[in-house]
Amino acid sequence: MDNTFVSTLLDVGLLVLKSVVLMSALLIYIAFALYADRKIWAAVQLRRGPNVVGPWGLMQSFADFGKFLLKEPVIPSGANKGVFLLAPLVTTVLALAAWAVVPVNAGWAMADINVGILYIFAISSLGVYGVIMGGWASNSKYPFLGALRSAAQMVSYEVSIGFVIITVLLCVGSLNLTDIVEAQRGQYGMFSWFWLPLFPMFVIFFISALAETNRPPFDLPEAESELVAGFMVEYSSTPYLLFMLGEYVAIMTMCALTTILFLGGWLPPVDVAPFNMVPGVIWFIIKVSFVFFLFAMVKAFVPRYRYDQLMRLGWKVFLPLSLAMVIIVAGVLQYTGWAPGS
Repeated sequence: MDNTFVSTLLDVGLLVLKSVVLMSALLIYIAFALYADRKIWAAVQLRRGPNVVGPWGLMQSFADFGKFLLKEPVIPSGANKGVFLLAPLVTTVLALAAWAVVPVNAGWAMADINVGILYIFAISSLGVYGVIMGGWASNSKYPFLGALRSAAQMVSYEVSIGFVIITVLLCVGSLNLTDIVEAQRGQYGMFSWFWLPLFPMFVIFFISALAETNRPPFDLPEAESELVAGFMVEYSSTPYLLFMLGEYVAIMTMCALTTILFLGGWLPPVDVAPFNMVPGVIWFIIKVSFVFFLFAMVKAFVPRYRYDQLMRLGWKVFLPLSLAMVIIVAGVLQYTGWAPGS
């Protein structure tokens, strides 16, 4: 057998193994993140939350998974069945595909490509198609209105997210996610990370990430009091589970991106023992969990926006602010000589 063929076969096998390990770890982490989301919300409201299935209710997410898996899927008679079933699959596959380039430690990325940040931005932008397909294929007014709301919302806040990413790229001089993390390695530890010099952009990115992933207070496409359950109202069983899974994977992608762009990725907060003895992947998980905790707390105590407030915030506040910050950061880097490669 040709050595080239064997080598290619081994590479493909290794890639498949990495994919399975990454997806398994990500899905297990999301199961417990969902549990944490419900417990944090319950604690803020002075109630118990899930506490029956397993010790302290730890197995609740797996019980919910089993329930959704065993329920009978109901497809409306007037729906476009092919597109109706394809929509949640598109949402989940695109959300998982973004993790192909996310480095959870130095050298720990399935594909450490030079345009990693553009890849994630492109994949997350495509996520709106699953929502539009689900809303349109349901052949019902409520899902269609919810899909239109979601499309407008996601497109609006992608603009400000793009400008935030540009400011970080100006400081780094590279589109590679590993390079972005390494650029934050400095003698001041966590004060060398980009959250401090680019604090306004950190705040804009965090709020835009909430809107991009339809999290409260920007969960207008799923606002129960207005649109029943938005674009997912006709879904049940496994298709509904796939939509929710895609949403939570997208949330984790935004948490990971926040960690990489502003919180130093896998770098320890202080480069001294015992902090630098902890594996980088542990620091990465801790930081992602912290950002998700912030997501959960916002859900618990910030009231939902009206749709006109949501659009005004995106187009009249965040867009000019982020554009101005791009110009300011570029000017400062140029005139101080701090620009990469200068």
